[in-house]
Amino acid sequence: MSNPDSFIDEVSEEVRRDRLYGYLRRYGWIAVLIVIGIVGGAAWREWSAAQETERARAFGTAVLEALEAETPAARAADLAAIEAPEGSAAAILAMLRAAEQAAAEDADPAVVAETLNAVGDMQAEAVYRQIASYKALTREGVSAEERRIGFEAMAQGGPLQLMAEEQLALLDIEAGDTEAAIERLQTIRQDSAASQGLRLRASQLIVALGGSIEDGA
Repeated sequence: MSNPDSFIDEVSEEVRRDRLYGYLRRYGWIAVLIVIGIVGGAAWREWSAAQETERARAFGTAVLEALEAETPAARAADLAAIEAPEGSAAAILAMLRAAEQAAAEDADPAVVAETLNAVGDMQAEAVYRQIASYKALTREGVSAEERRIGFEAMAQGGPLQLMAEEQLALLDIEAGDTEAAIERLQTIRQDSAASQGLRLRASQLIVALGGSIEDGA
């Protein structure tokens, strides 16, 4: 019985092998395409990463070179000539340019405001948009009403929420509403997200306004 069984097994194995080869001849090109696709995709990702790194390096070098100019006006002009990648890099470049525009001898507040406000329309991280908005609101020439509207919107949430609350407290002081200012400052002191420096400033203002730090603890 062993010989017939062995013969049948060999025949079955040969049939399976022929069937497998047939499948490979018929569909092997699909496997080849899959392999080519995997290898090509990996190569494309490597090339894209290398290109992105090179663009970032070129952008950083251009910014550093622009900041080496002798005057703020020249630095602002050189920064304006740089083509920044979209997103956060463009926002950072705009804020650097605004800082140089503000430092120039013939600084135009309207131009500085335009540069900073443009960051809000960029596809950048929220923190950069809020920083630009904060700087625009704290520049000279902005009315108390405009600042209050802007800081109240910023105080609704975001990375600069507590700093906006601090500015609102200063506006309350400017308007003579000491009680509201102290209440805001106490809220800042009690917030776990407040930095040590922000808590210290809030405490100093509370004391200067005649409030008690212990009462707000």
